[in-house]
Amino acid sequence: MMSTSEIPQLHVMFLPFFGLGHMIPTLDMAKLFGARGVKTTIITTPVNSPVFSKAIQRISKDLGVQIGIKIINFPCAEVGLPDGCENLNAIPKGEAYTEMTIIFLKALSMLQEPVEQLLSEFKPNCLVADMFFTWANESATKFGIPRLLFNGSSSFYLCTTACMMMYEPYKHVSSDSEPFVVPGLPGDIKLTKKQLPEFMLSNDDENEFAKLLKKTNGEDLKSYGVVVNSFYELEPTYADYCRNILGKRTWHIGPLSLCNKNFEDKALRGKQASIDENECLKWLNSKKPDSVVYICFGSGANFNSDQLMEIAMGIEASGQDFIWVVREDKKDEDGNEDWLPEGFEKRMEGKGLIIRGWAPQVLILEHESIGGMVTHCGWNSTLEGVTAGVPMVTWPLFADQFYNEKLVNQVLKNIGVGVGVQEMITNMGVSVVKREAIEKALKEIMVGDGAEEMKKRAKGLGLMARRAVEEGGSSCSDLNALIEELSSLSQF
Repeated sequence: MMSTSEIPQLHVMFLPFFGLGHMIPTLDMAKLFGARGVKTTIITTPVNSPVFSKAIQRISKDLGVQIGIKIINFPCAEVGLPDGCENLNAIPKGEAYTEMTIIFLKALSMLQEPVEQLLSEFKPNCLVADMFFTWANESATKFGIPRLLFNGSSSFYLCTTACMMMYEPYKHVSSDSEPFVVPGLPGDIKLTKKQLPEFMLSNDDENEFAKLLKKTNGEDLKSYGVVVNSFYELEPTYADYCRNILGKRTWHIGPLSLCNKNFEDKALRGKQASIDENECLKWLNSKKPDSVVYICFGSGANFNSDQLMEIAMGIEASGQDFIWVVREDKKDEDGNEDWLPEGFEKRMEGKGLIIRGWAPQVLILEHESIGGMVTHCGWNSTLEGVTAGVPMVTWPLFADQFYNEKLVNQVLKNIGVGVGVQEMITNMGVSVVKREAIEKALKEIMVGDGAEEMKKRAKGLGLMARRAVEEGGSSCSDLNALIEELSSLSQF
């Protein structure tokens, strides 16, 4: 038996999916492991490495936590992607988006060999790999180490997806809009075919994208376990269902965003903000507590000008102070912005702030003047809204987002209201939500009859989130138990 001093340092390698929504929480994970004395290494590609390297320099300087980076080449030329298209967010929106996404996902299969070369060379004790690397279990087994799966969503998502694939209730409805109860799932959760991810309804033989995504959903049971960016108190019924009914080994170690303690880490999380952070805070400081609504649709949404016009008109009609984040490329061929009503910004001067590009979201959400949020229900944003303790207007678009909306508006009871979207948006050019619905939802969470009760409940969940990551909290304890288990495995 080795003495404690002879036990080698635990080494965990992280392989994130190359999209900002997956890379950002993976860096947070590596930071958490590193802060507990674990040697951590992130595997990435040349174009994606700056997202990690700049943050790692700050982490090393401020916390003394060393996180390594190993770079492998992404096979753009081999699969026919434009040079430098190494990130899902780099794929241009348009008619070819789905086709290019399929090619991008196929390219991931070509990374198995270079990743295995790293595993052979550095001999880590564990590989934490994103769900999209469907070969990661095979690779980890080859080197005799556990593979932990990171799927970037909640236990509620894991449970709902498992029940949907097990029972296929959508095959027994008479129309795409007929509601059905998800069998076997606690909580009487109802969905329609229109709200399901496209891959679930597709024939495997016809759709390569569907084939790959279905495969990812079987990998969690083959892996050693699943790390979940959530906390037990948020979804105890589904955390227990995952472990006890579905038999998934899960560790809830979130909210991961809370590992960012200082101003710089919050301000520069993900990318350089498109606005001076101090100017943004100065503007927020001029507002009353709980008086500003934050509107953001994540890094993947790309509304057309008609929909953006409806949002602008809905905001103005609601009379609420706001921060609105819009993708920076919303200009016509002549460089003009045709998506704002004439004179909008002048009329909104002092009432609103438009951020064109990337926003320091965590920094904004935790400011006391933020009283509500409009979200696309991507899991990172949803959990950051919960952590900040703000009510939400839910506006799901695709992927897991309708499931997340159900969690916010039904399971968590009264911390959000839907804007009224009833179907998956496969074409961002379609304008589906009118200004009247937007106005109504904004007023409901900010000044409606139930707004105070909603804010009270949301703030309670925010406090729970922060307690979970403190010493003795559920997420802190889960992470410590996971590291202890991996350390124990590494000694044999």
